[in-house]
Parts: sequence; C-alpha cells; structure tokens
Amino acid sequence: MAVERRTVIKGAAVAAGATALAGPFQGLVAGPAGAAPKGTMGGPAFRGLRPVPDERDGKVRLHLPEGFRYRSFHDTETPIVLDDGTALPGRHDGMGAFRGPDRGTVTLIRNHEVNNPGPAFGPPGGGDHVYDPMARGGCTHIDVDGRGNVKAAWTAISGTMMNCSGGQVPWGAWVTCEETVNGPDVGPDFTGASNVPLTKPHGYVFEVPKEGRAKARPITRAGRFPHEAVSFDPREGRLYLTEDNFAFPSGFYRYTPKRNPMRSGHLDNDGTLQMLAVKGQPNAHLEGNQRKGATYKVEWVDIDDPDPTYPYTPGQTAPTANDTALQHVSGQGRAKGAAGFSRLEGQIYDNGVVYFTSTQGGGDPETGNELINGYGNGFGQVWAYDTRSETLRLVYQSPGKQTFDFPDNITVSHRGTLVVCEDSNQDNYVRGLSRGGQLWDIALNRAESARTGLPRYDDEFAGSTFSPDGRTLFVNIQASAGMSFAIWGPWERIGV
Repeated sequence: MAVERRTVIKGAAVAAGATALAGPFQGLVAGPAGAAPKGTMGGPAFRGLRPVPDERDGKVRLHLPEGFRYRSFHDTETPIVLDDGTALPGRHDGMGAFRGPDRGTVTLIRNHEVNNPGPAFGPPGGGDHVYDPMARGGCTHIDVDGRGNVKAAWTAISGTMMNCSGGQVPWGAWVTCEETVNGPDVGPDFTGASNVPLTKPHGYVFEVPKEGRAKARPITRAGRFPHEAVSFDPREGRLYLTEDNFAFPSGFYRYTPKRNPMRSGHLDNDGTLQMLAVKGQPNAHLEGNQRKGATYKVEWVDIDDPDPTYPYTPGQTAPTANDTALQHVSGQGRAKGAAGFSRLEGQIYDNGVVYFTSTQGGGDPETGNELINGYGNGFGQVWAYDTRSETLRLVYQSPGKQTFDFPDNITVSHRGTLVVCEDSNQDNYVRGLSRGGQLWDIALNRAESARTGLPRYDDEFAGSTFSPDGRTLFVNIQASAGMSFAIWGPWERIGV
C-alpha cells in the first residue's frame, strides 16, 4: 500500500497562544469563548451545525448551519465519463471558479492530485494538452450552475503529477501546481514507485485557460520544487508561490515575469524567482511557535538555478535521490538566509495581501529534518504578507488539535472572511476566520462510502472557492474517491 503523507500526523503538542493581525483581523483569537470542543469520529460536537441531506440523492454527507443546502457532483465512487470520453480521475483538490459560458453558470477548473507513473487521462488520441503521456494527474473543466448541476465537463490538461492546489489569475486562467519533483532524472519519491516510466521532469506550474484546453507548457523559470498554491498581485504583476516540502523546510516564493501578464494576458517563462527571508534574521524558523502579533520585515533572495535537471540513463533508476531534488531550489534560498516554514499550502490574494497557510506550523521549532512525520510540530498557522509594505504577519496560530487542525486550502468571501479547509486525520471542517476575531465552523464532513458504508470523515476538504457572484461555495473532498459540492445559503447570517 502506498504511504499517504497526509495521514502521517505528528503527536507532539503545540504551544498555546493565538496571534493577532492588525487591520481587518485585529483581535483575532483561537475561538469564541466557551466554544464546544471539536468532536471525533466516534461522537462529534457539531457546534451549531446540523445534518443536511444532499439534494443529489437525499443522503447526509455534510453538516451545515441552519438554512444552508448543498448538492454533490462528480462523486467517483462510481465511474464517471466526461463529455470528451474521459474517465474522471479522483483526488479532487484545488479549484477555481470563473464566470461560465451561459447566464447563471460557473466554470470550475479542478485539480486532480494523482501520483505515480501511468497512462495520462483524457480523450483518445492525446493532444498538446498532454505534458507527459506517463503521468496521471491534471485538471478538468466543469460548467455547472449555482446548485451543483453539471452542464458540461472535459479534460483541461493532463500528463502532469500531483496537481495539488494552484490559483486563479485575473486574465481568466487557472495556474495548476505539481506538488512533486518526480521525473526520469530522480529516484523514487515517498511512495517507493519507480520514476523510470516517466518521460519528462515534473515539479512545475502550468497555466490553464478557463475556456478550453491548455497547451501543456511548464513555466520552468517559476521553479522545480513541490509547488502547492499560487496567487497573483495585479498591481506588482507578480505571482506568489507556496511550497509543501513535507520532510524539509518549505519556502515562500515570488515569480516576476519579464512581461507584465496584466498586459500580455499570460505568464511568460523569462522571469525571475525569489524566496522570502526575514530582515536581520537569517534562516528564521517560522515553522516554530510565534509570539502574539508576530510581525516581520522581509527581503527577497534570488534563486539562481530554478529549474535543475540531473544526469540519468533512460530505462534505469536515476542516481539522484528524490530528497536531494526536493531541496535543490529551497536550499539555494536558505544558503542566502531565506526563512523556513512548515508545509506551506493554500493561499489567496485579497486587496494587496497574500494570505497563506502553514499546515504543521506553530509548535516547537525544528532542530533537524523530519523525514517521517513531516517538518513542523504544530497544528497550523495562517500568515499574511502585505505586498506593498513587504511585511509578514501571523494572522492565526492554532492552540491545539481540538480547536483548529492542519489548515490547507484557503479562499476569501465577498465580505472579506477567510474560509479555510482542514486536512485532519479525524473530523474535517471548513472553517471561517471573521473580521470580528472569531473562528467558527461552516461545514463538517460526514460522507460515508457508498461501497462499504464506512465513514469517510477523515477525508480532507480542498478546493474552496466562491462563485463569481459570491452566492455558492464550491469545495471538494480530496480522496481516491473524490467528490465536489456546491453549498448555498444565507452567508451574511453566518458572517461569511
């Protein structure tokens, strides 16, 4: 059985202490006073949520606040064939929502985080949307209404690997991220599967237009490392990138294209990659427990070799270890004083600020590489980077597993509330962080397997994104049997 990184959880206790962020998140705390403890799979405390039947078939898969409804779609526990003849893969992960082709419709571009070599999915005959014919990840295009009824769906890009998250960009495209450095030039990753069948190196970001299929061309100058998510600052014309380097310190990066995409309409492959460092604190341990109101002035160090390749003989296992390749890009930054985080995952840009999550941040600082349990001893942090003042602030730090556990994908509502997906090994929630300073529950996973009837409560939420009109939250269950949801209701009543 393949080792699943996300199920290998640290048991170390996190140091307590929520942190605050000045401005719209001033006074942010761990949770409202007297909040009920988080439940377990055996007996959850729902904290204001109630079971709601799925409008697809009447089964209860989510618990939601009063007045909310939902419909699930593209549930791959049973085979689904898209309009182009594609067998829909599972592992639904990061996702973006755009205005659809018809009134009342939304176009979703959805990642499928599928690892290990194998034939690329997609319509027969392939095409220039296929990057590596022996890689099984990619993205699908879905046209759906605000109530979760699918109108059309097809392959948008394929032949990529471990398409984890990504991000929307203002000119009407999605940037999908490969959370790997696999390729024929490096040895096996954490699963132990051979990379010999792969035909191209992986570990890149790709631009996917919302209208149709992508031309599968990696933006190699944006780095070859385990990418997680991106966001774009239209004022500066820069792409920000998170790294989920599970076993080693992760970096926060920015990529500056040679030509401003707000004018050219696409990301070029001629830019520069840089990594965040804290001024006056070389190699700052930002994965560790932070003081309340932690604020840092930052600078950026250049990555001289963003796209490494390694010698290998076709048909033979490459001599370069996967762990070596995982650290090549970030190691260059750390040699110049770049900061280390724990497992940076989702991010979102909002009004000059990039919000991003550190999944295992907030515990005792690391003293070395954690090859088994992951780099980081905490239960999660949310950071904010002000692109204008070049200031990094800690928005939130989990005081413990029962309050907030392993934040992952993140988005923002039209009212400015952060909406965060949990990737726990127990109950998984979609959570809200309010401008008034409270953390609360939006949704609880209560899906069960259609085949076995067993709970799937530990399947993570991913891909949170609002429809362009702000009325519908789309979100995924990320598992081998993936599933998507459309959730709607009186968002203003719950402060979202």
